[in-house]
Amino acid sequence: MNVTGSWSAAEANSFLAETTVPIRVACRTPGGGLWMLSLWFLPCDGSLWCATGADADVVRYLDHDDGVSFEVSTNDPPYRGVRGAGTATVEPDHDKSLLRALFDRYLGGTDNGLGDRLLRADRDEVRIRIDPDRLYTWDFTERMHDAVE
Repeated sequence: MNVTGSWSAAEANSFLAETTVPIRVACRTPGGGLWMLSLWFLPCDGSLWCATGADADVVRYLDHDDGVSFEVSTNDPPYRGVRGAGTATVEPDHDKSLLRALFDRYLGGTDNGLGDRLLRADRDEVRIRIDPDRLYTWDFTERMHDAVE
């Protein structure tokens, strides 16, 4: 994988592991339009794993065209992050183990109303694995040092 920008591959991977903002994923619709959505993600073994309902529009879109671009970036100054492009693979998450891991990462567990709703036995869940081909990193910490209290 090609990594360019402010950070090394190790630094980019560390940022992805430590940052718990949603990933923004862009793909193409079957009609050729552009689509973007935000999903929780979990980095593992060089891939970025997301979960969503099996009936979500993005599942159909990725079945049509598996090319994606994405961004994970901080929402407050100093701005920094990782963006890239790659391919996405969709597979069932029958036991919802990825979804449970995402709840642990983002909310500290599944004991909440959202967990009750998304983990229902009658709800079909899928995993989306994003395999990056290239990453670009940026870090505006130095040039924004006076924008942060």
